[in-house]
Amino acid sequence: MLRGKNVVLGVTGGIAAYKACEIISGLKKIGANIDVIMTKSAAEFITPYTFQSLTGNPAILNMFESPKYWDMEHISLAQKSDILLIAPATANIMGKVANGIADDMLTTTIMASNKPVVFAPAMNTKMYENPVVQKNMETLIARGYHIIPPKGGMLACGDEGQGKLQDVTIILEELQKIYQKELKTEKKDLEGLKFLVTAGPTREIIDPVRFLSNHSTGKMGYEIAKAIVKRGGRVTLISGPTSLRAPEGVDLVLVETAEEMFEAVKKAYPQCDILIKSAAVSDYRPKIREAQKVKKESQEEEMQLTLVRNPDILLELGKMKKPGNIHVGFAAETENIVEHGQEKIQKKNLDFIVANDVTEEGAGFAHNTNIVHFIDKNGDHSKTEKVEKSAIAHEILDKVLLLK
Repeated sequence: MLRGKNVVLGVTGGIAAYKACEIISGLKKIGANIDVIMTKSAAEFITPYTFQSLTGNPAILNMFESPKYWDMEHISLAQKSDILLIAPATANIMGKVANGIADDMLTTTIMASNKPVVFAPAMNTKMYENPVVQKNMETLIARGYHIIPPKGGMLACGDEGQGKLQDVTIILEELQKIYQKELKTEKKDLEGLKFLVTAGPTREIIDPVRFLSNHSTGKMGYEIAKAIVKRGGRVTLISGPTSLRAPEGVDLVLVETAEEMFEAVKKAYPQCDILIKSAAVSDYRPKIREAQKVKKESQEEEMQLTLVRNPDILLELGKMKKPGNIHVGFAAETENIVEHGQEKIQKKNLDFIVANDVTEEGAGFAHNTNIVHFIDKNGDHSKTEKVEKSAIAHEILDKVLLLK
């Protein structure tokens, strides 16, 4: 919990700036200490004196005004804080941080901090949906920052859609969850455990320029590997083709096809205690891999491609499972999520499965968020809200620890 903890609240320029007062009220009720840093644009909507009255601390606006602390102020606040919340967070502040720009008190403090930083965006719908803004948010998440997505509704500008600052109660709940997760990762509770994680898609070669694959980006598996290292575990990450950079401390094995992944997994499996298989492996491959590019003029109007089954890696490893080992599977579904998940648990000798409906908004492939069902071999079932994949990674590891 945040009782007695120091929260730095960053307030940026937007019509939702007044909501920061409600956030402060909520933080005070749970016993947090609050320092406010404002941008110049935020001061156009609400005065620093308002925040000073609410927090009992001076609200900081100008990086070059007389310091309230003996130390350099941005360093002092960064070190003093237990968590930083930027609410409302404009497209501008997220773009600056995502691209390493530190040109005011708030961005400089964020850059100087090694504590959790949480952005709660609020802006016009079209601005929020702009690919540049979405890319900046993806960059922030990839670099370890947290996003509390805005909600939908009628905006101050008259547009309707996603972009309203999330409800203050939800912001405070998520803030505390993020703090607890980050606190847990400092405990190194996975020390001594060896993990084998698979991630990404596989590619099944048709000819030198074509292949069969799927929409997996590997984000979930890479987040799991990152979380394992952060919590003190050792991990071998066997990855299909992705554009992701492997976390530091991971033993990375790169593969392309399902057969290559199977061979790599069989080689690494005897040394692992926990298997987490999040890769989206192709079920079939072309029966014939053409040595030369298949020319269009040599084809009829229809091209026939004969496919053969790939090895079911999780099924085969289930047969090899050693006493005391834990096996976790993943299932991307479009219907009957729980029923299909339970069938796979039994068939593949799993301890639990992480299943999701890829048709749900904000879930499945290529997203930084997901909505998953946890189903275990005893029939217990729970479902998450839409949360960051990094949070799901830690929840998976929490469940693994309960089984050890």
